[in-house]
Amino acid sequence: MRYNYRTRGVCASQISFNLDGNVVTDVTFMGGCNGNLKAISKLVNGMTIEEIETNLKGNTCGWKTTSCADQLAIAVRTAYEESTNK
Repeated sequence: MRYNYRTRGVCASQISFNLDGNVVTDVTFMGGCNGNLKAISKLVNGMTIEEIETNLKGNTCGWKTTSCADQLAIAVRTAYEESTNK
């Protein structure tokens, strides 16, 4: 299923991705650092939510307390929890 997540505190305004069980694919970011976010999207393709959280959760960007990578980890966990609580 396709999910859209509105980010908080980062340059990218939205993250879209597919979630099949706990596997994440087809990640796209709207806005932000285009090249870096395309690379992150490719690297996480096919990863589980747990793998994404292990690698990206808590990552910061400059003086910010979050980053686009951290927001991705939050987004996939949020989508997974919403999909399993229906």
